[in-house]
Amino acid sequence: MKVAIMQPYFFPYIGYFQLINAVDVFVFYDDVNFIKNGWVNRNRILINGQASYYTLQLKDASSFKLINDITFTDNRNKLLKSIAVSYGKAPFFKDIFKLLEQCLTIETNKVANVAMNSVIEISNYLNIKTVFEVSSEKYKETKGLDKTKRLLEICIKKQATSYINAIGGEELYDKSFFNEHNIQLSFIKSKEIYYNQFQYNFVPWLSIIDILMFNSIEQVQAMLNNYELI
Repeated sequence: MKVAIMQPYFFPYIGYFQLINAVDVFVFYDDVNFIKNGWVNRNRILINGQASYYTLQLKDASSFKLINDITFTDNRNKLLKSIAVSYGKAPFFKDIFKLLEQCLTIETNKVANVAMNSVIEISNYLNIKTVFEVSSEKYKETKGLDKTKRLLEICIKKQATSYINAIGGEELYDKSFFNEHNIQLSFIKSKEIYYNQFQYNFVPWLSIIDILMFNSIEQVQAMLNNYELI
């Protein structure tokens, strides 16, 4: 059983989906503190050849609040219009824009719900079979634990043999700590990915939106395996 645990991100980059595809169970870590200027409510798309942020505007956001308590002021229609202007001539715009509408037009005022829905809908589109869980729903009893111990406890409850973390966790988590509990800790590192973006110089590591606009489902599915575990 392979498990990953990550905060819900808003239309994240391809590496997030590589992590999802690499595991059997992916846990949205929604009952931890919100981090300002992170990826929970924003990402980057291509506007006039430049990487530009598109942001779900938050209401009373604070690092003292949990992610699943953060609400937003509804600028989703504005975001869709901006995406339509930026990608209207992209080869896969028609199908992907419908998918984005499906991702965004859920009835909620919680940023976590929109972020999770964006991930789940796109994973379904790419035929990723990973099971999704939400930490605030399935693992409430682990809430008071130290960060590393909580991740370990979730893995133990899932009877995981492998825990895969984003590459940024390499400096945070000790493999030997997980090994003591017969769980192999690995870190996923994306390899270089390149594709055509109109006539502009290539801008890497944008939102999954950018990749979907310029690549077929089959091409994106191939990209999901373009990583190494370290």
